[in-house]
Amino acid sequence: MSLKPIATRDFAIIGCPVTMVGLGGEGILRTYGRAQQATAVIQAAIDQGITYFDCAHAYADSELYYGAIWKAFPEKRGSLFQASKSASRDKKGALADLENSLRRLQTDYLDLWQIHDVRTDSDLNRIAGPDGALEAFVAAKASGKVRHIGVTGHHDPRILTQAVIEWPVDSVMMPVNPAEAVLGGFLTSTLPAAQAKNMAVIGMKILGAAHYILPEWGITAEMLIRFAVTSGITVVIVGCSSDAEVGTLARIGRDFVPLSEDEKNHLTGRFKPHAKRLAFYRGVF
Repeated sequence: MSLKPIATRDFAIIGCPVTMVGLGGEGILRTYGRAQQATAVIQAAIDQGITYFDCAHAYADSELYYGAIWKAFPEKRGSLFQASKSASRDKKGALADLENSLRRLQTDYLDLWQIHDVRTDSDLNRIAGPDGALEAFVAAKASGKVRHIGVTGHHDPRILTQAVIEWPVDSVMMPVNPAEAVLGGFLTSTLPAAQAKNMAVIGMKILGAAHYILPEWGITAEMLIRFAVTSGITVVIVGCSSDAEVGTLARIGRDFVPLSEDEKNHLTGRFKPHAKRLAFYRGVF
């Protein structure tokens, strides 16, 4: 029996459609030497109809796991959206990362290549300065080796917002969860800045550290994924470690129901006393 398609959204202003839920680069993918398990998770996502696939040069063997899939099933590559990232701050290092990523992924292009984990004013200056990584990203897009370029960050919303406003990027990846709704910054500054430029917005840290408190509150992963999708972003990515987790993610995208205002208020109210602790990825407040 064929599955109901997962809803799609356009990636950036001239981008291709991607499913509203994607496979994140965490979970089983951010490991070494777990090819059998990782391949099973990637294949499950493909079988479920997910089209957005995340990884990074820095995420252990994640690129190698995808590369094995694209080598074995090259006919699938063209219909799926492969993203990766480079944390190099200089042009030479970023270009070397790109060639390494393409080799490991066994593909000749990326659908999205992202400047990874921008945190500080120093990062902004190094990346955008002479011979900085931004030059590599712009050149890679012009050459056709990457179709879109983006920036990611989860440390400081001011820094990420500045990158969104000033850089010629097509997408931004940022945290989207109820703790962020409480704290402000990413959802109140970065998101509107990206939307004003018709950029794609990729939601990460969807679950945050909420597993520490969810059981006593009755809050499920489904509620948090629905919260993120309801926030008006392009795609939500979640790292998965099993076929069952992939199935849950796909089902939410397939049968998506937006959160009501009452549900959103309930979530943010629950998270409010713990928001700083749950937004651990921001570092020290």
